[in-house]
Amino acid sequence: CKRADVLDVAVFEIILAYLEKRDWKEAFFSVLPQRKGALPLGEANELSKRALSGKEDENNDSDSN
Repeated sequence: CKRADVLDVAVFEIILAYLEKRDWKEAFFSVLPQRKGALPLGEANELSKRALSGKEDENNDSDSN
């Protein structure tokens, strides 16, 4: 299982990064590929709220026509 091997390596790299940085958030996001688009939960929730409020504004604009 090559995928499991990759996951094992990623976990090991995160742990090593934590030992260097002493910050789980920094360690995790320094190892996780940026293209995956992962965000800390608080930031992800804020982006979701903004996206939803933008869609609601668009829906309200179309309802008023």
